[in-house]
Amino acid sequence: MTQPPHDEPTAADPEELRQQVEQTRAELGQTVEALAAKADVKTRTQEKAAEVKEQAAHKAAEVKEQAAVRATELKGQAAHKAGELKAKAAVLAHQAQDKVPDPVKDKAVQAGQLWQDKAPEPLRQRTAQGAQLARDNRTVLLVAAGVAVLAWVAFRGKE
Repeated sequence: MTQPPHDEPTAADPEELRQQVEQTRAELGQTVEALAAKADVKTRTQEKAAEVKEQAAHKAAEVKEQAAVRATELKGQAAHKAGELKAKAAVLAHQAQDKVPDPVKDKAVQAGQLWQDKAPEPLRQRTAQGAQLARDNRTVLLVAAGVAVLAWVAFRGKE
C-alpha cells in the first residue's frame, strides 16, 4: 500500500475516506475534462475562429462608422466651398456687367432681338445646339483658347 501525501491529513473514519475519494474523483474528472479540451484542436480552432470573426466584425463596424462620419464632414466642407465659389462667381459676373458700358449693352440686346427676328429656325436650333455643346465642354474650349493664344504670342515674338 502507498502512503498518503504528507500535506493531506489521513481520514479518521471510513465515511470521511469515502468523501475524500469522491472529492478526488471529481477533481480528477475535472482535470481529465480540461486536458481533453486542450487536446481538442478542432474545437479550439473553431472557438478561436469565432473570436477572430467577432473582432473583425467589430472592427469593420467601427471603420464603417468612422468613414460615414468623415464622409459627412467632407460633404459639408465641399458644400461650403461650392457656396463660396458660387458667391465669388456671382460677384465677378456682376462686376463684369457693371464694367460694360450701357451703349454696348443696348447694342447687344438689339443684336439678340434682331437675331431672333431674322434668323431662320434651323439656324437658330443649330446655334442653340452649338452653344449647349460649348457650355458642356467649357474646359476643353478654354484650354484650346489658351494654347491658341500661346501659339500666337510665340509666333508674334519670332517676327
